[in-house]
Amino acid sequence: MLIESMKDFKLDNFDVETPIGKTTGSKLNEEIVFIPVLRAGVAMLFSAIKLLPKSKIGFVGLQRDETTAIASQYYWKLPKITQNTTVIVTDPMLATGGSLVHLLRQISPNKPKQTIIVSVIAAPEGIEVIKKEFPDVKIYTAALDEKLNNKKYIVPGLGDYGDRYFGT
Repeated sequence: MLIESMKDFKLDNFDVETPIGKTTGSKLNEEIVFIPVLRAGVAMLFSAIKLLPKSKIGFVGLQRDETTAIASQYYWKLPKITQNTTVIVTDPMLATGGSLVHLLRQISPNKPKQTIIVSVIAAPEGIEVIKKEFPDVKIYTAALDEKLNNKKYIVPGLGDYGDRYFGT
């Protein structure tokens, strides 16, 4: 999903002298900041770092109140985001969209070049919430599940991604 989310990134060409001859190489012309939403988003960060090791990384801790499904922030540490920055948010489960809208509201005043969300599973309701307020944000997900249940869990879903990934 990370590779797919980067398909429109700009590349700069440059000349390369190999032992055999000349060729043209390409390098990424993007300033990237990855923001994994703690804790489950960290599971996606390892692949992101392997893919783009020179990227900057910020961390955002958001937790959902299980009664109201409203996100609250408990940690926030980001590198500088400018109009030249592409922000890629990793959060495996896009359910209500509340956590991600909270994050997007905080970073949008910096006017990043573009913002991308990469998830594993999403619910239509969460995508709709994000698109309503942030229509220019690109969302990439591996699976669009059926719906949210009355507890705001993705159906059929897969349970708590962080618990499953970290074995807790």
